[in-house]
Amino acid sequence: MIRSFAVAVLVCSLPLLADAPTSTKLTVQVNAVDTGKPIDRASVIIRFRHGLNPVKMKKIITSWETRTNQMGSVTVPAIPMGEVTIQVIAQHYQTFGDVFQLTMPEQTIPIKLNSPQAQYSEDEKTK
Repeated sequence: MIRSFAVAVLVCSLPLLADAPTSTKLTVQVNAVDTGKPIDRASVIIRFRHGLNPVKMKKIITSWETRTNQMGSVTVPAIPMGEVTIQVIAQHYQTFGDVFQLTMPEQTIPIKLNSPQAQYSEDEKTK
């Protein structure tokens, strides 16, 4: 009797668990600020800020390192919802890094990279 009741409760609660997504299909789109063009082969490092999955209590993948495609984007499937740190490094652009909150089953984060600043020299200042 108790066993059948437990099975009935479990079967009834499965649809509720299925409706609450716990992961995000994340897309990062990297473009240049000045031209708006996509940046090809930029390094994208995504770090999930919490290292344990509370449901399964086992170690999960906490970081992804990849490069953007010709369209300036990279897609990471099934990263856990929550806070992530995204760092983007590309030649001839300033390095970018920030923390983002993942709250939807599919999410796109646009990132705009600035051109590098001119170098500063004390010798040029005194002339």
